[in-house]
Amino acid sequence: MIRSYASASIELEIPFHDIDIMGIAWHGHYAKYLEIARGVLLDSINYNVIEMRESGYAWPVIEMKIRYAGALTMHQRIRVHADLVEYENRLKISYRIFDSETNRRLTKAYTIQVALEIATNEMLYASPPVLLGKLGL
Repeated sequence: MIRSYASASIELEIPFHDIDIMGIAWHGHYAKYLEIARGVLLDSINYNVIEMRESGYAWPVIEMKIRYAGALTMHQRIRVHADLVEYENRLKISYRIFDSETNRRLTKAYTIQVALEIATNEMLYASPPVLLGKLGL
């Protein structure tokens, strides 16, 4: 079981313009689906891009891993679930993509972000207190 400090789910329908010649979603679009879920997750703790910038920090993604277990097809309804699983030294968000109809897991992924102090452009080795406050810790 994943230890989650915050979570969010979204539902999407795979549009025509995301499909490649094989009739499945091009692999690069998966990052977009994860990004949408991540935005909803960060909105749920009131610490998305605008709030991050206002607090003096940027949080660039430094790593992404995606495991493509099942193809996504045009008009398929999917659910993207995002869990914040690490926060102390970095943000690690774990994702799972499911078929909305069958609940079959189609994709597993994660992203890692680190705090960067905007004023100095320096990377921090521990998450700033503002994040802990947003998580209620």
